[in-house]
Amino acid sequence: MIRTALSMLVLLAFAGGVAQASGDASAGKAKAGLCAACHGADGNSGGATPTWPSLAGQHEGYLAKQLVEFQEGTTRSNSVMAPMIANLNAQDIADVSAYFASLPRRGMLADEQAKELVAKGERLYRGGNKKTGIAACMACHGPDGSGNALAGFPRLNSQHAQYTAIQLKAFRDGDRSNDLNGMMRDIATRLTDDEIAAVSAYLTGLN
Repeated sequence: MIRTALSMLVLLAFAGGVAQASGDASAGKAKAGLCAACHGADGNSGGATPTWPSLAGQHEGYLAKQLVEFQEGTTRSNSVMAPMIANLNAQDIADVSAYFASLPRRGMLADEQAKELVAKGERLYRGGNKKTGIAACMACHGPDGSGNALAGFPRLNSQHAQYTAIQLKAFRDGDRSNDLNGMMRDIATRLTDDEIAAVSAYLTGLN
């Protein structure tokens, strides 16, 4: 019953923002206490936890979808996340998602020691790789990396490079399969380790 309700929540989120309207950011703040250890008190995870994403400013519907899928554990799983969110119901998920979506994303700086890598990442993000059939990342995630809430494409900018690289490799290896129509898995299988490192480094400083 709970799983059905959660699934409906996600469907509504992409059908016109109904789920977003039902989320209460104030209530979500009270429910997000456990999240701070990994994701930061303000939703911006610190340098000490670069494998955990900053959630501040992420699209509400996208956050709700991820939480549901972490609970289900089939298309996306994580042994640390699973017990943390096991007892969240549909309203809790809506509220926590609304809370993190309401927080400002803190800008980050690209690694100054990796200028060539960042430049390569920018070329890939903005122009893709015609030789390997990789489309420009910004076609879905936007020129500024802010994504597209209605389409379900997440915000990628100002994110830890290590976290982004982990997710791209998870898509490539099939460990994560909650992407729309397999789009990210198709792209990731065409990416080399160097390209993953480059685009991840670029996205860190894209503000």
